[in-house]
Amino acid sequence: MVRLLVTGGCGFIGSNFIRWLLADDPNVTVVNFDKLTYAGNPENLASVFESDRYEFRQGDISDRDSVDEVLKEFSIDSIVNFAAESHVDRSILDSTPFVHTNIGGTQVLVDSARTNGIDRFVQVSTDEVYGSLGDTGEFSEDTPLAPNSPYAASKTAADLLVRAAVHTHGFPGMITRCSNNYGPYQFPEKLIPLFISNALQHQPLPVYGDGTNVRDWIHVDDHCRGIAAVLRSGEPGDIFNFGGRSELSNIGLTRRLLELLDRPETLIRFVPDRPGHDKRYAIDCSRAEKMLGWKPLVSFEEGLKSTVDWYLQNSEWVDRVRSGAYREYYEKQYGDRLAGE
Repeated sequence: MVRLLVTGGCGFIGSNFIRWLLADDPNVTVVNFDKLTYAGNPENLASVFESDRYEFRQGDISDRDSVDEVLKEFSIDSIVNFAAESHVDRSILDSTPFVHTNIGGTQVLVDSARTNGIDRFVQVSTDEVYGSLGDTGEFSEDTPLAPNSPYAASKTAADLLVRAAVHTHGFPGMITRCSNNYGPYQFPEKLIPLFISNALQHQPLPVYGDGTNVRDWIHVDDHCRGIAAVLRSGEPGDIFNFGGRSELSNIGLTRRLLELLDRPETLIRFVPDRPGHDKRYAIDCSRAEKMLGWKPLVSFEEGLKSTVDWYLQNSEWVDRVRSGAYREYYEKQYGDRLAGE
């Protein structure tokens, strides 16, 4: 029986991974270690609360004593690290929490994992560590790291700490880097859930710049399968990219969402661009396809429709997470931009 610690498991990708893994693998027990910051929602895991293979502990990956305690209490042998401050716009407003959690927290996890004899460690990262592309080309695992936002810089530093531990100490660390995720239970600061919830309330959809920035989109289930494949089959020092082979401009995505929701394009509001906004991301995931036998299974058309349907069917969940701290952030991030249109 694998005894797995999942950090940040109450967030969007982490909670989807836990639900997916418990359903897929009867030989794993999961301990979810989450600080429960604004985007951490235990409700995301209501379906597994009663499982005898699931435990939850609230804690901060930057707190060495708490990390040591949970590793020892449950005799953990593997770790998947999702815990991170993860929104570019927030990192531009204040990068301090990103440095604290994404860099300092990762180092604490690595040090504790080494001390406690962890067998496997997966660092979940992002394609944003590679920087920005022009009109052509794709990021491979060998693309030089060139982060352009405070968020991306913090994730790059975390990746390099894991890499250094592998090469210096023989640490059993592996790194995954993924393109933009979408799917159920995503906190509504991110583009797809934000635009769905705004459109349903006939509120403006704030599109940065001219909307021509391009992203590659991957359904969260496909990402979860990739992480699980690395956890099971990866070797220390391995790096794997995961993408959906679904490039789309932000304005193109916005129009698709409005079409699915039967809302007019008059809701689109072009607002001043994000500082340092990366132009294009595209992922070459051929290494994962060849070495892990992985490939994306959910088409973007199918995945986007099912995601919209999920938000339509779970409006109460959306209403609950759009309260409090989220409202304060939304006003700070978009209030002046929308007022100045």
